Amino acid sequence: MSICSEWDKINTEEYSGVWAYLEVEDGSLSEAGLQMLGAARLLASQKDTYVGAVLIGRGISHLAREAVYYGADKVYVADDERFEKYYPTIYGEALAYLAKEYKPEALLVAGTMRGREFAPYVANVLKTGITADCTSFEVDSAAKDILGVRPTFGAYLIAHLRTLNRRPAIFTARPNVFPTPQKHLAREGEIIPTNPRVGDAVGVRLLSRSKFSRGAAPIEKAKILVSGGKGLGGKEGFRILEEFAKVIGGEVSGSRKAVDAGWITHDRQVGQTGKAVRAEIYFAVGISGAVQHLFGIREVRCVVAINKDPDAPIFNNCDYGLVGDYTEIIPALIKAVKKIKEQAS
Repeated sequence: MSICSEWDKINTEEYSGVWAYLEVEDGSLSEAGLQMLGAARLLASQKDTYVGAVLIGRGISHLAREAVYYGADKVYVADDERFEKYYPTIYGEALAYLAKEYKPEALLVAGTMRGREFAPYVANVLKTGITADCTSFEVDSAAKDILGVRPTFGAYLIAHLRTLNRRPAIFTARPNVFPTPQKHLAREGEIIPTNPRVGDAVGVRLLSRSKFSRGAAPIEKAKILVSGGKGLGGKEGFRILEEFAKVIGGEVSGSRKAVDAGWITHDRQVGQTGKAVRAEIYFAVGISGAVQHLFGIREVRCVVAINKDPDAPIFNNCDYGLVGDYTEIIPALIKAVKKIKEQAS
């Protein structure tokens, strides 16, 4: 006797389109959501299908046209007072309702704090699969299924995961893993107002909301990063990096080992268990270059490695390498940059 429930029996052929959930941040579309829209565009071109974007909130209808400019063919807008305050269950239920109604084949969600919170809820409501922290997507040439590609077993293996017999397949990816698509004002698309049915936020009530004050700019938006690792030897080393970063107009970040040692805070961590960055220039100081760290800098344009170990793996993954003691190299660079600035002024 079969123990499968009714929800196990769906016709996957009825599902089409690749959707991206677009998070609204400070009254505009978040860059992380737009990156998912760009990934959806690439997948849709391989699948010969449409790109859908979902907007949920209050007073956000005017952003639908922006979603079209960035690559959406159809924009599903849930603009209602019920969504003025973010509750993961309410937003998740709304997104699940729209997925049931319009039947997309796949749904991409940025792995922000909010996305990580409610995407699993959406998967649970829809009884479908979710693949988290994808680093790329592929389309299976035979089955035509969308595959989520992600590192596993400490990034020593790469897994290609698919959702069988259920739709939509849900995928998340960290911010900055995929590029932000170009904006084209000539693009045209369909804007679809929706009215998803949702329940109440049972057992949850928002008492207050406040913004977390950062002491420095977020590393994921920095053009220049000076990053330290275990090779610095202690917290004092980061003071030298901070001085260098200030001189060249950059921000300071670190590896997981530096974070674990308490030399720098977790919000400044680069790597598989930290953040992926897209800096123009990335100084890796005292960082060995483990594969977990390399995951976080694969979109960096230029990597400059400084390490006293000539056999450090980072030298196989950098554009410029300096072998030597950072306590001598960094002060020399600071002095040289200051001199150049003085001559230019």
